[in-house]
Amino acid sequence: MRIGVDLAKNVFQVHGVDRQERPAWCRRLSRDRWLQAVKEAAPAGCEIGMESCGGAHHWARQLQARGFRVKLIAPQFVKPYVKSNKNDANDAEAICEAMSRPSMRFVSVKSVEQQDIQAAHRIRAGLVEQRTAKANQIRGLVAEYGLGAPKELLSLRRAIPCWLEDADNGLSDRFRHLLDGLWHDVRALDDRVAELDADIGAIAKSDPDAVRLQQLRGVGPMIATALVAAVGDAKQFANGRQLSASLGLTPRQHSSGGKERLLGISKRGDAYLRSLLVHGARAMLRTAKGKEDRLSRWVCRLAERSHPNVACVALANKTARMAWAMLRHGTNYQPDLAAA
Repeated sequence: MRIGVDLAKNVFQVHGVDRQERPAWCRRLSRDRWLQAVKEAAPAGCEIGMESCGGAHHWARQLQARGFRVKLIAPQFVKPYVKSNKNDANDAEAICEAMSRPSMRFVSVKSVEQQDIQAAHRIRAGLVEQRTAKANQIRGLVAEYGLGAPKELLSLRRAIPCWLEDADNGLSDRFRHLLDGLWHDVRALDDRVAELDADIGAIAKSDPDAVRLQQLRGVGPMIATALVAAVGDAKQFANGRQLSASLGLTPRQHSSGGKERLLGISKRGDAYLRSLLVHGARAMLRTAKGKEDRLSRWVCRLAERSHPNVACVALANKTARMAWAMLRHGTNYQPDLAAA
C-alpha cells in the first residue's frame, strides 16, 4: 500500500507496508535495479515517499511515469519518526511512517524546466560568490604593498589597470604579473555572469508566468524566473501567506499559555529567493517617493513610522503573496488591489 525509499548514490533502501500497516517488503537495492524491483513488487497507484534531497525530483518523475503516486517530504519532517539509531533501514521506515500522517506537508515535484532555471540561478550565484572572493583577495594582496583598494567592485575594476600601468607605485614585476592574472580571472567571471544574465533574461521573456510576474513592482527577470523555478505550481500552497511563510518572510512565533509573541522573520526556506525579494523591495522603496499609486503610498507610510528595512521586508512579503495570486489564478497584476 505504501513504500518509503531512502535515497543514496548507489544503494536504495525500501520499506513497504500492507493495508494492515505491517512491514511487507523491506529490501536493499542497487541503483540500476531498484526502479524495476519497485515496478515488479508494488501495485499500480501505490504511494511512494522519499526525502526531498539530491536526485529526489528526478526519481520522482521516473516513478510518476510508471504510474506511481509520489510524495516528497522535507528531511526535517522525517527525523522525528526515526527510531533508535540512524541507518538506511530505519530511515526508510521513518519515511514510510511520516508520509502516512494526514497533516504532513509535502514538497511538489519539480519539472525539468524548473530544474533548468534553478540550475542557471545556482551557477550564477556561485560565480558571483567566486568573483567577490577574488576581488577581496586582490584587496588584501595590494594592501600589503601600500595600495588602498576601493570598496565597490566597479571602482576596483577601474583601479587595477591603473595600478598595473603605474611604474612608481612600488609594485614589483613579479607581483604585477600575479595581479594581471587575477585581473584576467575577474574579467572571465564577469563574462560568465553576463552570459548567464542573458540566458535568464531570455527565459524571462519566453516563460508566460515569468512575463506576468514582471508586472509586479520590484520584480525583474531575476526574481521572476527564480519564483517560477521555486514555486512552479502555486496550487501546492493554500494561500499567499503559506508561500511567504515557506520563504521565511513571516514572523517567527514563541507563544505559550495563550500569550502570542511574534519575533523577527523566521528566515526559513530558500535564502536566495528571499534575498532577491528583499533587494527588489528595497529598489522599489527607493523609487516610491512621489508616486501616487496605493502600493507606493502604503510602503512610504510604513517606512515613515518604522525602520526602512522593516518596510522592505513587509513589501517583500506582500510581493510574494501577490506573486502567488498571479501564479495560482493566472491573472495579471492589479494595482488597485495591491495595498488592500
